[in-house]
Amino acid sequence: MKVARFQHAGSFRYGTVFDDVITPLREDVSLSEILGLASTSPAAIGDLPTSGEALAVSDVRLVSLIERPGKILGIGLNYRDHAAETGREPPSVQMWFNKQSSSINDPFGDVWLPAVSDALDYETELVVVIGRRGRHVPRDRAHEIIAGYMCGCDYSVRDWQRATPTMIMGKGFDTHAPVGPWLTTADEVEDLSALRLRCLVNGDVRQDGLAGDMIFDIAAQIEHLTKAFPLEPGDLLFTGTPAGVGVARTPPQFLEDGDVVRVEIDGLGAIEQRIVKEEAETLIG
Repeated sequence: MKVARFQHAGSFRYGTVFDDVITPLREDVSLSEILGLASTSPAAIGDLPTSGEALAVSDVRLVSLIERPGKILGIGLNYRDHAAETGREPPSVQMWFNKQSSSINDPFGDVWLPAVSDALDYETELVVVIGRRGRHVPRDRAHEIIAGYMCGCDYSVRDWQRATPTMIMGKGFDTHAPVGPWLTTADEVEDLSALRLRCLVNGDVRQDGLAGDMIFDIAAQIEHLTKAFPLEPGDLLFTGTPAGVGVARTPPQFLEDGDVVRVEIDGLGAIEQRIVKEEAETLIG
């Protein structure tokens, strides 16, 4: 089952997606209901009440399924080839950082080239959507709290990222966590390790890797995180990026105003962003 959030005729709705058609769910269907079913009985999402005529996906504006995630967590250096291209040894312990909840972006929303930096980079990532609360979850039960998967891009401001050990400042800029285009429930993914991730910049393939090449797989990630704090419905896990990032090229090749970045994951769809120079406007209140 695929579930999206979309805007049409001035209103925002959830809907189920099949092929190129989206069927609106009734307005009283909540995100928590959708995520709960996605992690326990995804087929039951098809029994949720609908309202209105089915629409062509091309006739609606897809937006982030989760408007304001409680947590957006990313794991660093989780692909051996990416660790190698940065000149670092593969980590023996999971290295996590957070992206600010305000960095969430729509699957086809513009991404800001920061007014304070010209070192904007891309990282194609498989994103896990948490559907049920979990604490101290062993790896063999990690699947019980997963609602499904999405495409994501962990945009990174490299000079700000490297300025401090935590990486948080360089990872949490506004618009730098686009996800989508919809939630694909876990039952639709036969072999997670076989999913191929690609990133294209202006049509040029920059990254091409397999989810199975993660150093710490998703079950290990969930086991590790829930030892420290709960994962809750709507939390997002960015699970690492394969080799090919701009900072590792010779010379480094960062994104520029007007570039188009496309992230594709087999079976999950694609998201695409245009890079737009940010205007440094003071906003208070």
